[in-house]
Amino acid sequence: MTVQPRPTRPRRSCLAVPGSSEKMLKKAQGLAADQVFFDLEDAVAPGAKPSARATVVAALREGDWSGKTRVVRINDADTEWAHEDVLQVVRGAGSQLDCIMLPKVERVAHIHWLDILLTQLERELHLPEGGIGIEAQIEGPAGLSEIEAIATATARTETLIFGPGDFMAAMKMPALTIGAPGATGYDPFDTVLMTIAMTARKHGLQAIDGPYALIRDLEGYRASAERAAAYGYDGKWVLHPGQLALANEVFGPSQEDYDKAELIIEAYAHATSSDGGGLGAVMLGDEMIDEASRKLALVTAERGRLLNMARTTSFDPSN
Repeated sequence: MTVQPRPTRPRRSCLAVPGSSEKMLKKAQGLAADQVFFDLEDAVAPGAKPSARATVVAALREGDWSGKTRVVRINDADTEWAHEDVLQVVRGAGSQLDCIMLPKVERVAHIHWLDILLTQLERELHLPEGGIGIEAQIEGPAGLSEIEAIATATARTETLIFGPGDFMAAMKMPALTIGAPGATGYDPFDTVLMTIAMTARKHGLQAIDGPYALIRDLEGYRASAERAAAYGYDGKWVLHPGQLALANEVFGPSQEDYDKAELIIEAYAHATSSDGGGLGAVMLGDEMIDEASRKLALVTAERGRLLNMARTTSFDPSN
């Protein structure tokens, strides 16, 4: 198979839309989400799953998803629906599809199955082989224990996603709200979030945090998003349009931070050049910057560039 280079996509806000709801699919087209995923899994009742596939295909083919990453979350690989989900969605709208999201990835065989099936369909439909990406959702201790193999199973994989609801249930956590583990005095997700983030970064993947189900609790959503952002996550699920602006804010650099990041990079490049004296460390205002500063700044700068942010300041070596 010819490996397609995986694009880096903005995923600050990943909007979940029930695949059975034509109304919500239509509304989602006008919302400021970086990614929209059409859900055929938990958001669709068992009896509605077959008809939801056709609704999703029509939305992909006929909707205006300009500027958005288009993803379909199929049912998990061990269900009776998964195989037909992939067949109908890819045959119906494969050229309008960016990624397939696979939930409840418990073992690497789940990824291998999807990878092979996508390759077969791409050949059948004369689509670019390897063109459809995979988003792998880690939702239980078995998947977490195999996360290294899952992350490296195929070059199609673009993201690792934390699924807190099923993970909480699998771990028998005493909680009733998805994404909010309760007032325990500590955060039981710390190890999980770090493991997913470290694995993603090790293999050049994006890390996405899952949902926060209290859709009117914007303060709680912000806290959950900021926790994930602190671990270096690229974005978070959005269950309601009211959460969108917060996700985009938390996971995207502010104008001030973006300007500073570009300034550090430019100032350090000048300092290390012959014109700047070939220095390895230099003062920028009241702050010392060195190679570590440049690496930190590059993280923020790359996120801003991905969003096509424009600088409002410039470096003046004479100052």
